[in-house]
Amino acid sequence: MWVHKSELQRLKDENADLKQQLDKFKVKLSHKPQAKNDNKLPGPEAHLSVVVIGASGDLAKKKTFPSLFALYGLGLMPENFSIFGFARSPLSDDDYKKLISSSFKGWNDKRDAFLSKCFYVSGQYNSTDSFKALAAEMEKKEKSFKVAHRIFYFAIPPSIFVDVAKCVKSTSMAKNGWSRLIVEKPFGRDSETSTELSNELSELFEEDQLFRIDHYLGKEMVQNLMSVRFANTVFEPIWNRNHIANVTITFKEDIGTEGRGGYFDSFGILRDVMQNHLIQILALVAMEHPVSLSAEDVRDEKVKVLRAVRSIVPEDIVVGQYGRDESGKKESYLDDPTVPKGSTAPTFAAAVLHIDNTRWKGVPFILKCGKALNERKAEIRIQFKQNPAPLFGEAPRNELVIRVQPNEAVYLKFNAKKPGLASDTVTTELNLSYQSRYDVRLPDAYERLIYDVMRGDHNLFVRVDELDAAWAIFTPILHQLENDKVQPEIYPFGSRGPASADQLTARYGFERREGYVWTEKAKI
Repeated sequence: MWVHKSELQRLKDENADLKQQLDKFKVKLSHKPQAKNDNKLPGPEAHLSVVVIGASGDLAKKKTFPSLFALYGLGLMPENFSIFGFARSPLSDDDYKKLISSSFKGWNDKRDAFLSKCFYVSGQYNSTDSFKALAAEMEKKEKSFKVAHRIFYFAIPPSIFVDVAKCVKSTSMAKNGWSRLIVEKPFGRDSETSTELSNELSELFEEDQLFRIDHYLGKEMVQNLMSVRFANTVFEPIWNRNHIANVTITFKEDIGTEGRGGYFDSFGILRDVMQNHLIQILALVAMEHPVSLSAEDVRDEKVKVLRAVRSIVPEDIVVGQYGRDESGKKESYLDDPTVPKGSTAPTFAAAVLHIDNTRWKGVPFILKCGKALNERKAEIRIQFKQNPAPLFGEAPRNELVIRVQPNEAVYLKFNAKKPGLASDTVTTELNLSYQSRYDVRLPDAYERLIYDVMRGDHNLFVRVDELDAAWAIFTPILHQLENDKVQPEIYPFGSRGPASADQLTARYGFERREGYVWTEKAKI
């Protein structure tokens, strides 16, 4: 049968689209409700093996092992546990222990006891023989226990996730207990690669065995969002488009790539920060009241609101790349020898997102993130609408600010009479600064998340359909920026970022007032 060339192309396109939809459907089918869990650590009758795959890398050395040690110092590890490092580097046990303990802080009296439970196995990431050797070492520690659980922490590049997962599945799963996998971001590069990775992992593991870690969800003030919103009747009635003018979620770093440009360049700031950290915060700010605080109920609401977010369009985004500072002392992004010449990877992005639902219709959500800026901070800034009463002129808008880092705090900017005989108003704040109010050590995000994995609590981890919804927001603009080789706007190292980012936010009604500066109050 003769078919016109254009008709043939149409059929090909339809088949490709059908395949993509089928892939996504397969991923969603793989999601099963989490089994009922009492969220308790393994008891004294059980043994827990924690395997850190990629044990010689920076992530493991700076975050994973120090977090495990801190949990031990706090008395939050199970009674019976062993920790195994697995990597290609040929390290002795002593060298391995020196490596992982180099970032330990505190609890000096407990170091030796913790390190006595740490062991190292060298092997190849795609070798079943290597993982069989690892399994044999675990079995030596587990042999006197009827119940033995295993956690595998993938502190490795995503390019080898599947190879390692296949080896773990075929050789190293727990025989008399549960097995859980912690997978680090990035989860793909776009919707298609994310779906492909999810499909491959879902063929090997159940959804409730997978813990996709986004460490920002483990930060104290991100977790506090739920309490601020739903435990205070003062906020819920005004948490909507009738009272809120805009919401800004900001992540700023005052350092550049510092020799890591080669890794960063393959992802850029949108994938590295905005598509995961900031979109997760947006979901918590904007979601509806969940039925309960269970992992599935909370994540159901996050998925609903993410599906209501429109894909980003070119007129609602600004991308930038840092150049040298005004003195010329700080190098530009392109000066980093690990960055490809002429790279257009953005180190800054500001985007306006729109949520098409009843609560948020018409309220711009402004996401901003960047490197080599004027300060280091992460915060959520909710700017309320202008007071219509003319008594005090155009008094500054009220703002609720949740400072994620550093100096964790919640403060409400409001207007009050200036002390004295005059009747002028001044902007001040109701201030909850954690360092001042609470005499408590705030846990590192990784400590909280690893602790939750041991207890089987998925609340602070990304579900597969949540991941799919997040990528749908960013994939079209990522492809357009890369296919069109859009040149990022150059901004000086140490500045606030590109000037056009302020123009974008001003266009959507964000008001930036000079003069007021919030400072963390000293402990009294």
